[in-house]
Amino acid sequence: MQDALNLWPLLGVAAIVVGFALRLNPLLVVALAAIVTGFAAHMPAEALLAAIGAGFIKTRTLPLIILLPLAVIGLLERHGLRDHAQHWISRFRGATAGRLLIGYLFVRETTAALGLTSLGGHPQMVRPLLAPMAEGAAVSRHGTLPAAVRQRLLAFCAATDNIGLFFGEDIFVAFGAIALMHTFLLGAGIDVEPLHIAVWGIPSAISAFVIHSLRLYRLDHYLARHKATAAAPSAQEGAR
Repeated sequence: MQDALNLWPLLGVAAIVVGFALRLNPLLVVALAAIVTGFAAHMPAEALLAAIGAGFIKTRTLPLIILLPLAVIGLLERHGLRDHAQHWISRFRGATAGRLLIGYLFVRETTAALGLTSLGGHPQMVRPLLAPMAEGAAVSRHGTLPAAVRQRLLAFCAATDNIGLFFGEDIFVAFGAIALMHTFLLGAGIDVEPLHIAVWGIPSAISAFVIHSLRLYRLDHYLARHKATAAAPSAQEGAR
């Protein structure tokens, strides 16, 4: 008879959720979650500190990897990358913010399914290109956007990248989450091939694409309704 599965290490996930909900320091929250998980898994203190130290050494070059693209993107923005992207998309009469984001969602999800997860992302794609292009398409069709509407549009841009990456990469058989699920199921006595796990991620990816595409379609209607609502008081004042 197999031993009962120890679920106490999942307290680390709860620690992360509570810490982020309270808006505590992310580094402190992650370190605390690692400690909680280690003690819940009955790891000796020496082994826990060694694991944290080994993880730090392996990722100590991560800040350099993050800062270099940010410096390049900042330099491109300084020389007008956002303005050029916004003016370029405004030339297409049929372009709308929703249609643009639906196209990006399809490309992002497809490339992520092929393992090309670095082709998109918030610092290198959403902020310098996707968000200005979506805003340019909206402004070209609906005029200047109020601050609240603009922030909603930017939130949809960020969400589109997140959804495309999250559900697309689950189809890639060499993705780390696939290996994690395979190991977890194998420990529970369920032998499932990684390829089968990846294949069964396809229905979820298709559903996510359809659902979020409908949300983006409604985004265009939201922008149109807001334009009509804003134009009504102006027309009434002109009639007076």
